[in-house]
Amino acid sequence: MTQGLTIHKGLEGVTVTDTELALVDGERGHLVYRGYWAKDLALQYTYEHVAYLLWFGKLPTEAELADFHAKMAQYRILPDYLKTIIDAIPAGVDMMSVLRTAVSAVGNESYGWPPTVEQAMELTAKVPTIITYRYSRLNGRQPAEPRKDLSHTANYLYMLFGKEPHPAHVAALDAYLVLTAEHGMNASTFSARVTTSTRSDMASAVTTAIGTMKGPLHGGAPSEVDETLAAIGTKENAEPYLRSLLERGERLMGFGHRVYKTRDPRAEALSIVAKRVAGDDPWLDLAVHVENVAIRLLEEYKPGRRLYTNVEFYAAAVLRAVGLPKELYTPTFTLSRMAGWTAHVLEQAADNRLIRPQSVYTGPMPR
Repeated sequence: MTQGLTIHKGLEGVTVTDTELALVDGERGHLVYRGYWAKDLALQYTYEHVAYLLWFGKLPTEAELADFHAKMAQYRILPDYLKTIIDAIPAGVDMMSVLRTAVSAVGNESYGWPPTVEQAMELTAKVPTIITYRYSRLNGRQPAEPRKDLSHTANYLYMLFGKEPHPAHVAALDAYLVLTAEHGMNASTFSARVTTSTRSDMASAVTTAIGTMKGPLHGGAPSEVDETLAAIGTKENAEPYLRSLLERGERLMGFGHRVYKTRDPRAEALSIVAKRVAGDDPWLDLAVHVENVAIRLLEEYKPGRRLYTNVEFYAAAVLRAVGLPKELYTPTFTLSRMAGWTAHVLEQAADNRLIRPQSVYTGPMPR
């Protein structure tokens, strides 16, 4: 307590608003989107269904989904000026920085106050095209034009690889995108709502969120899980490798979560999806073994800390199984979160109050 104020580092334990979008219950391992279990949505519906749910408050009928798909598809095409901007960015600039720049450039003079669902649709539809356009150019390939006949997820894979995606890969990636589309008041979502609270535009709010997602403590974990599993290599090496990390006081990537004190429900669903798409894949078999060893060792080294598997662990398995290059793990996470970010922007704007927390001054006073 300083000057009559209690400091909550990282705003932990502070509730800043109410929301109808998602329930994240870390004690019980619950994740709910607008009255639906996220796990059920991931295993039964597509990303477009869930984007519609988050923006309009209900799952679409077949007719509504067809109309929604047509509107989203028309926004996929990049205007020439945006391609010019992307082409001008040096090759050494990472994809998240490219996304941050390109999304900010989408927000033209029509992006005023208040934000609209149409803007949410445009930004969400364009991000996969931005990623694949940049990736193709960097790899010396002619970027594939988006196809209006494919779903949001299938079109992303088509533009990325230049061929019709395997239905199992589309279903697996859809499940990943659904499970990471929204997750309450996480760091990037909070930053988007702060920007919106100033009555800035939706493109600016999403740009803020992308900048936050770029940080390795938020968006970088699946690629680090991939690196850990590659370093372990074999089942026999799992325990000595993980023990050496814990002995050095290092974190096991893919385990533990700021919110969840039980197994992350998203990890549970993605483990099912990973087994469906990868089958008897040796890499996935290794991942399951490493998960079991890690949980046992965490209880041994950190008893009572309740550190369990989080979404990043099996996200790495799913993204690898569908063939995504590792450098696109975080951009693909960003692609998924577009529906959630924009839904929060709309919700914040509908009942807006400037977000302005206080701080405690600890410097010297004038002499």
